[in-house]
Amino acid sequence: MLGAWALRWGLPARRAPNGTRPPPARVPLCGRRLGSSAALSLAAAGLRPQLDKFGGVTVHLAQLHAPHSLDQVTFHRWLQESVKQWRAEGRIAVWLHVPILQSKFIATAALQGFTFHHAKSDSSTLTLWLGDGHSRLPGYATHQLGVAGAALDVDTGKVLVVQDKNKTTNAWKFPGGLSDPGEDIGNTAVREVFEETGIKSEFKSLLSVRQQHRHPGAFGISDMYIICRLQPSSFNISFCQQECLRCEWMDLEELAKTKDTTPITSSVAKLLLYGYREGFDKIDIAMREFPAVYTGLFYKLYHRELPDTYKNMTEVS
Repeated sequence: MLGAWALRWGLPARRAPNGTRPPPARVPLCGRRLGSSAALSLAAAGLRPQLDKFGGVTVHLAQLHAPHSLDQVTFHRWLQESVKQWRAEGRIAVWLHVPILQSKFIATAALQGFTFHHAKSDSSTLTLWLGDGHSRLPGYATHQLGVAGAALDVDTGKVLVVQDKNKTTNAWKFPGGLSDPGEDIGNTAVREVFEETGIKSEFKSLLSVRQQHRHPGAFGISDMYIICRLQPSSFNISFCQQECLRCEWMDLEELAKTKDTTPITSSVAKLLLYGYREGFDKIDIAMREFPAVYTGLFYKLYHRELPDTYKNMTEVS
């Protein structure tokens, strides 16, 4: 994590006074350098702060062998001495990871200037900026990603639509929901359509992207909402009674004209109707997969389809 934000913000690797790069840190950890009983006791308890070549320090309290034996006074003294030393060494920032069952140490850290960065179900992460000026650490979880699937039966011209059960206005819309962490956009659309309607489908393309800030249904953060074109492979509806009030196959032209729908559904229905009549190549944002620079990983790139003459271009020597 530290390397990522250092590269993002252009932070150089720390240099020695003579301008050369220092050798890799051999854990100048506080139990070793600090002579206090607090530092020695936490080092003996398994706490090993990790140093980063970009100038950061990461502390995982989950490393403690017996966390319940650590009192807040001892932790306060250790953290205070450690921060003082890290500042003297020219460290940039501290990342403090606190398991939920050790949350009593959060207040102790906050008194020394630490602030929340993010939280998960079983832990929270606090940060302290030690560099000059304001903190340049990146934010966390500023957006949520919603995905819907427009499953269009090209043989009949009908598209799958639902009405949410818990809405005050029963408007027709495409089934969808939030993308899970690590889940591809197309997979979210296929999964959500199946969970809500019982219809199996295949991802074909992206159709639209909506951006909305301060979304009241997203805890006030920004929201990205993507609608995908899907090709159905089953047609017998078995919709989720807890989420949906109604579900049906509707004629695409009817959906494009009806007032009983949301503005975004109406707009995408017209876009989909145009593609259905004139060719999906005019509306599709296709997906291609490429190997990433990280060994064994891949990424997906979404763009309009290129003609073969451009797709197969190679450098001419």
